[in-house]
Amino acid sequence: MIQIVNVSKQFETKDGTVKALDGVFLTIEDKDIYGIIGMSGAGKSTLVRMMNMLERPTEGQVLVDGVDVGSLSEKELRTLRRSTTMIFQGFHLLMQKNVLQNVAFPLLLEGVGKKEANAKALELLALVGLEEKAKSYPAQLSGGQQQRVAIARALATNPKVLLCDEATSALDPVTTQSILALLRDINESLGVTVILITHQMSVVTGICKHVAILEQGKVAEQGEVTEVFSNPSSEAAKKLVLPQGEEEIDLPEQPNMIRVVFRGAPSLNQPLVTSLARDKGICANIAYASTKGIGGKAYGTIILSFENQEEKEEAIRYFQSAEGVRIEEWNHGR
Repeated sequence: MIQIVNVSKQFETKDGTVKALDGVFLTIEDKDIYGIIGMSGAGKSTLVRMMNMLERPTEGQVLVDGVDVGSLSEKELRTLRRSTTMIFQGFHLLMQKNVLQNVAFPLLLEGVGKKEANAKALELLALVGLEEKAKSYPAQLSGGQQQRVAIARALATNPKVLLCDEATSALDPVTTQSILALLRDINESLGVTVILITHQMSVVTGICKHVAILEQGKVAEQGEVTEVFSNPSSEAAKKLVLPQGEEEIDLPEQPNMIRVVFRGAPSLNQPLVTSLARDKGICANIAYASTKGIGGKAYGTIILSFENQEEKEEAIRYFQSAEGVRIEEWNHGR
């Protein structure tokens, strides 16, 4: 378990003191997949670097399994860093070494024999699907393949925690999904706790079980992903979940409009609207839609208009029977 207890961090710059973190409390359970999300400058990378003491807090404590890591000696910190490894946006591979040598390198540093280190490295390359690239060099690999090598290298010391600092930010969407699937498999098969630092909501909703939203160095909101994003209470969370800002929806005046709010519905808006037409013969006009799939369920809003009051009322009755859906009258932006 990792506990962040009232942690603050200040940096001195030529322009004065910058407070990167301000009174942060977090608890990350073993074997979780935990997302820490926020915009640039929110303090995400500073926070994750404190979990293995690459950065030390100005105030507060970082506890790993109840031990204050700020009190550890350098030797003890080296042991901690073998069990709490990192991958980065830039991969940080050794370009003059081939893939096998990159993955084996941390083992050789620990004094493991070359034959044993190479055998372990091959096992890890098979785990990440790159065994056939063992003799290739990083420059010969795609970005996604390089990140897989970085993940294999990070697993070489049998860590309990894998810290991922914007690990998918440089990758295209398809490659990102493949890396997230790999991290999920590692979490499930090896029991490794995965902590993801990101500014991309799709990364959090695609893989994480819990999330903390950072804004200006503070935790704006935290909890289970489905709970936080289905009913955001902080402005920071609302900006992530509803980037258009529901309160600012500006639509032309039309009669007979309703808002359908999805709060964990089992399907997205199109099947629901389609089923209304199929079952009741009522065709709704979609005036606005902003929905997201989180954990296999739908969250967000659609605004519908109908030809007359009777159709609107029938639609309301129909939608009220749907799971995870709330119906509201829509009064042109209010």
